[in-house]
Amino acid sequence: MNPDILKERQNASFDVQKLIYILDGGPEKTKRKREIVSLVANDPDFDEVDPNFLSRSERYDQAVRKSAQMILKLREYGIADPEEIYIYKSMVLGNRHDTLGLHNVMFLPTLYSQCDQEQSKKWLPLARSFKVMGTYAQTELGHGTHLRGLETTATYDPATQEFVLNSPTVTSIKWWPGALGKTSNHAIVLAQLYTHGHCHGLHAFIVQLRHMDTHEPLPGILVGDIGPKFGFCEVDNGFLKLDNVRIPRENMLMKYAKVEPDGRYVKPPSAKLTYGTMVFVRSLIVGQSAINLAKSCTIAIRYSAVRHQSEIRSGEPEPQILDYQTQQYKLFPLLATAYAFTFVGQYISQTYHRITGDINHGDFSELPELHALSAGLKAFTTWATNSGIEVCRMSCGGHGYSCSSAFPDLYVQFTPTCTYEGENTVMMLQTARYLVKSYRQAKAGQQLKGIMAYLNDMEQRQVRAHPASARPTVVDINDLSNLVESYKLRAATLVESAARSIQQELQKRKSQEDAWNNSAIDLVRASDAHCHYVVVKLFTEKLSEIGDTAIHSVLSTLALLYALHGITKNSGDFLQAGLLTVPQMQQISVRIKELLCLLRPNAVALVDAFDFNDKNLNSVLGRYDGNVYENLFDWARRSPLNATEVHESFHKYLKPLRSKL
Repeated sequence: MNPDILKERQNASFDVQKLIYILDGGPEKTKRKREIVSLVANDPDFDEVDPNFLSRSERYDQAVRKSAQMILKLREYGIADPEEIYIYKSMVLGNRHDTLGLHNVMFLPTLYSQCDQEQSKKWLPLARSFKVMGTYAQTELGHGTHLRGLETTATYDPATQEFVLNSPTVTSIKWWPGALGKTSNHAIVLAQLYTHGHCHGLHAFIVQLRHMDTHEPLPGILVGDIGPKFGFCEVDNGFLKLDNVRIPRENMLMKYAKVEPDGRYVKPPSAKLTYGTMVFVRSLIVGQSAINLAKSCTIAIRYSAVRHQSEIRSGEPEPQILDYQTQQYKLFPLLATAYAFTFVGQYISQTYHRITGDINHGDFSELPELHALSAGLKAFTTWATNSGIEVCRMSCGGHGYSCSSAFPDLYVQFTPTCTYEGENTVMMLQTARYLVKSYRQAKAGQQLKGIMAYLNDMEQRQVRAHPASARPTVVDINDLSNLVESYKLRAATLVESAARSIQQELQKRKSQEDAWNNSAIDLVRASDAHCHYVVVKLFTEKLSEIGDTAIHSVLSTLALLYALHGITKNSGDFLQAGLLTVPQMQQISVRIKELLCLLRPNAVALVDAFDFNDKNLNSVLGRYDGNVYENLFDWARRSPLNATEVHESFHKYLKPLRSKL
């Protein structure tokens, strides 16, 4: 064990194991998690060549082998609980993706949520047994987030009781679905439904892509890989062009919307039900944001504890770079954010399962709020995590640029979340649409419930509408409940400001569409403020569940840092709304420095509590034992360029060059 990192752990003020239990949900869950982790860590079938040293085809081949092995091993060990499956797969995959990921994350969940009883009997056994390997084909060359603009058509033919699917334009070619290029034999295809000449909007259809034995594409189907990308080297993101492909009527998912044999269309109880899988995935992405930011903080903080550089005092030994205030200011707010997102991820997961349970019993009342919340938090957390990973990388200096650090993998695998399952700006605008609707309901006298209840107090918002004439709120910057209130009022102020902007545009005789577009910047700011309020609120509420005094103290410090740091980054909003004064902002800057000092002794212990196994973290810089330099040298020596002392290019090009000059 590196002596620096050993000292850091000895100086912690709390019991790391107890905090691990809190994050995992209890000692039994931690015990079970570690049992599953050890199954992978000790399994030679998952030993692999470092993918950084392989070609793309070799990486895909190795990844498919691992995916197939995972399926067999999960069956062998009898691991069936979704949380335990996730732990097992996370351990196997590390910072990379499952080639069959969309089968589990989108294809199967869509079957579960949108098949009627007869369809469930047919398709679920096939999908669960992997006889049918599926993907989710939604995005097209010309349209992604704007689902109503998708061009793929499914036209019902009553004579044969079949749907005829077509890609009528180049821009309608399905593009980007993972596992479409070479892996899947079926896809859930999102297409515009036509019956009797009328378009009924987007619906989901099960389409067989390849022969079940030979895996060759079926007639009318042109399918393949879209080529190298920024990351996702193991995944065969693909294209799909459909030319008069006929499928049985029963292949339209009909739990909610239906097409009768004669072509009569039966509407679903809510149009948003078509997008249920996307809401599910957005909820997952919030949790993924927490995990990826936690991994990045773990690597950067552990490395900062063992890296010595420069001088604070002339002539004295080089200090740990974690002792520099600037390094703490880079990393500790991100550490606080990782904890905040962890608790938000748990909340959104529980909320999703609760509301989908209600939906299954015919109660759709909370679906709009779930849709808005998942969209906004997906955008809010992925933007913060995406930039946070890069800050962590740069905080590790030059070594952070090496693939051995894991940062290149973490960044390129995570950054697509800002665009897939809904481009983030559009997601914020979707949340804003719900916020403006809720604001108007509150203004009309309707009492809002749940998270939106903060818009009920119209009188307080009217005061905030003219902050210049209002007295600033007296806020105790050390009182989290006071800070939650400030975030709440900031959100309410910005929601009202966005709603007023729309109204002002309408008074200029602008159309609803132009008024919305001309207010879009205000709308995105309102959504961002709403999500920020939700995160601060949930982090603060989580503290009330923690009984251990030492852990409560350190997490309260993190929560306070998260809230105060967020205020400094959005100081204009708080000052303009009259929520804080300039002297208070100066006090906050001083207090943040004090919080950095308070967190410094516990920094390594706080990342240890995320409990990442070295194999899962897959970072030389983030090793638990802190022995960075020896292992960095060993990793470099394994490079294929070092397989021979003299590379063949010397004899082919460099040696002849010398003789010609």
